[in-house]
Amino acid sequence: MATARRERFVRAQLAWMLGATLVLVLLDSLSYELVFVVSLIGFLVVVELTAPIAVTPAWRRRLRWLIGAGLLVFSYIVIREILAILPPGVI
Repeated sequence: MATARRERFVRAQLAWMLGATLVLVLLDSLSYELVFVVSLIGFLVVVELTAPIAVTPAWRRRLRWLIGAGLLVFSYIVIREILAILPPGVI
């Protein structure tokens, strides 16, 4: 049973990532940063939508590390974009 739920989770995440990449290609906005941000948003949505009600399996508890790493990379991307927007003399 746990394997089926895990496979459903992985399939949902892959579907989100492929769909997001396809939409970004169609909009001619494909970049590593956008793919990462949209995939992270999808990952967070899939984690919440597939969360069990009563008991959390061990593999789902390990997702917290991926979420933390993803949020760190997201913070780095946001800070880099803000620094690119600011004029050179501000910092």
